[in-house]
Amino acid sequence: MSSGAQTRKEKADSSGRKTCPRNNTRGRGVTNFHEATVRVRYAETDQLGVVYHSNFFVWFEVGRVELLRQIGFTYKEMERQDDCHIMVVEVACRYLRPARYDDLLRVRTRVAKVRNRSMKFEYEVVQSETGELLATGSTSHVICDGKGKPKMLLEKYRKYFGVGEK
Repeated sequence: MSSGAQTRKEKADSSGRKTCPRNNTRGRGVTNFHEATVRVRYAETDQLGVVYHSNFFVWFEVGRVELLRQIGFTYKEMERQDDCHIMVVEVACRYLRPARYDDLLRVRTRVAKVRNRSMKFEYEVVQSETGELLATGSTSHVICDGKGKPKMLLEKYRKYFGVGEK
């Protein structure tokens, strides 16, 4: 891909900066992005007002939890009712531009892959006012019981993710 190429997730505005279009978030399929909004707090920044890098991982969790709520169940229900925990085993984040104090951000989250005992989420963090894409990332998870032993993702949850994907 040439340096001027654009992915389906991003486009360049007139200044050449990457921006992210607003996609439909109402679908229930694995490929649809769901959005949560966060505002950058002063405590999340350094002395220059730039967000400290690890806060993006906290926002990824916000996105994950809200995605589950938007598609029809809560992570809390999974844990309490079914002893089903989604344990993080790998994280990645590509920082493209800084987030700053008091920015309103959209954390766009989707389920990228679901298997019998694992799943992967993908994220985009977008500056709400400008549409600028600030970061992309992913988390990989293993489904475990409360003692950390891997287990199958229950059928009652699999249906929400359009499982059959391998």
